[in-house]
Amino acid sequence: MALSDPEFSVAPLLASELADADALVTAAGWNQTPEDWRVFMTEGQVLAVRSAGRVIATAATLPYGSRFGWISMVLVAREFQRRGLATDLLLRCIDDLTAAKLVPVLDATPAGREVYRALGFQDSWGFQRLAASQVKYGTAAPSPDLTIRSIDDAAWSKLCAYDAAAFGADRSGLLANLRRRLPQAALVAERNGVIVGFLLGRDGRTAAQLGPLIAEDDETALALLCRALSAISGQVFIDVADAKADTAAFLAMQGFIPQRPLTRMLLGRSERFDDLRRTYAVAGPEFG
Repeated sequence: MALSDPEFSVAPLLASELADADALVTAAGWNQTPEDWRVFMTEGQVLAVRSAGRVIATAATLPYGSRFGWISMVLVAREFQRRGLATDLLLRCIDDLTAAKLVPVLDATPAGREVYRALGFQDSWGFQRLAASQVKYGTAAPSPDLTIRSIDDAAWSKLCAYDAAAFGADRSGLLANLRRRLPQAALVAERNGVIVGFLLGRDGRTAAQLGPLIAEDDETALALLCRALSAISGQVFIDVADAKADTAAFLAMQGFIPQRPLTRMLLGRSERFDDLRRTYAVAGPEFG
């Protein structure tokens, strides 16, 4: 195994090494920021491979409750690629999650999908990264009984419980981080005082990322998106479930174009943990 080479050492990423990890993101052209790395370091773990005192590869795991955990942020510096480091790190992450009796889950690009299938991952469902550099904002007037407002402390515990029922596990730690990252997208939808949807987002290295978007119906999802898009400028990413074709069509009218497809994959099973009906957009392939 590549990780057994004495040239390399492997241990959890340290806060003092965030600049090295961020350099890997920049070189790959990804959208994550140091704040995203901190989510993994706080809520999960980042394995870092070092060579000559520098972090040259990473992989992260993010456990969600007692059912499943995410694998992401598999990055290798260009000069160390094709030496088996990515595969070794992926296998280490799988071992760590399965040892904790969690089902490993990841989101795969078309190229990565074939690699993961060979390791026993199965397709569950698909989504697509949509991107807009300039949003042509349009409206979707909600019903009079639907209220869209900023998330406040009074709604927070109920919102986290609502999300856990839709996502399949508690992820309040992640949601708390997102809540403060992009305030204009931190929105909750209510009917007669009952939560029927919410949206969060975050700042990114190259674009604002919207998601997760969880809602009871299309009307609620579009009302949340319209409120957020009216307040955001610059490039925006959103990862929309393939099953939500009407939402994707609406976003296309606002100037969003497909960037890349992704497939959610689970090790040894295809049955999803989250709620198909209420899942409109994910938090991102790194977070689920």
